[in-house]
Amino acid sequence: MTMRKSRSLDVGSAHAIVTGGSSGIGLATARLLAERGAQVSLIARGPERLAAAAKELSAASRAADVADQPALARAIAELEREQGRPCDILITSAGLARPGHFLELPDDVFREMIEVDYFGTLHAIRAVAPGMVARGRGSVVAVSSAAGLIGLFGYSAYGPAKFAVRGLMESLRAELTPRGVHVGVVFPPDVDTPQLAEENRWKPEETRAVGKTIRPLTAEKVAAAIVAGIERRRFVICPDPGTRALARFGSVLMPLLNREFDRRARSVAKAAK
Repeated sequence: MTMRKSRSLDVGSAHAIVTGGSSGIGLATARLLAERGAQVSLIARGPERLAAAAKELSAASRAADVADQPALARAIAELEREQGRPCDILITSAGLARPGHFLELPDDVFREMIEVDYFGTLHAIRAVAPGMVARGRGSVVAVSSAAGLIGLFGYSAYGPAKFAVRGLMESLRAELTPRGVHVGVVFPPDVDTPQLAEENRWKPEETRAVGKTIRPLTAEKVAAAIVAGIERRRFVICPDPGTRALARFGSVLMPLLNREFDRRARSVAKAAK
């Protein structure tokens, strides 16, 4: 393996590809990158919302399902050709969250979370990492979740997929950083996005009780943390003090948090009797 000295990346002269770039964290990050001067390309499933985002940012775009590896690889290759340059920055923001009681969730929900949240991240990185390694520079940033740091009531399908993203990025940090590629993983808590609105439709009451004191962040705040993380070549990117503390002191905090979360969940069960 060829070892390369780590080089900082000039965001203003980069070609950035953002999956899930038509809304939420992805769109906010794409918008901030475009404001910094980056050449932006967007990938998302919904063509109408994607077209609107691309028009707003004067970005190139392709509609593709990140769980479909051939379609995603083709979309990335087409965007690289259209922009006339390879991908310098990859943000994998596409994802789904479907909370629910473990015994009541259909099997296909567990499969879909892994296919979209984990494999959707993996497929995108596999498409761009060889070129970044060959050039000795680049940045790949995956959006995990606070649910990728601690197991939470109601997230038995979503949480494991986000834990898997965390594990993937930890391994890639060890492999790709010595070859000049920055690797980062983001752990946002609840974020005020269309996905959160959809997620809230399915949350068990226990899950609502566990997270009742958490005020959702804006997508713009998470985007600012992501761009700062790229510029400073951070691996762990936490947009708020709570997830920062959990990422740093999880082994100490987890027993205390679990005790409090269990108490809140029990209070819902007692109230229902």
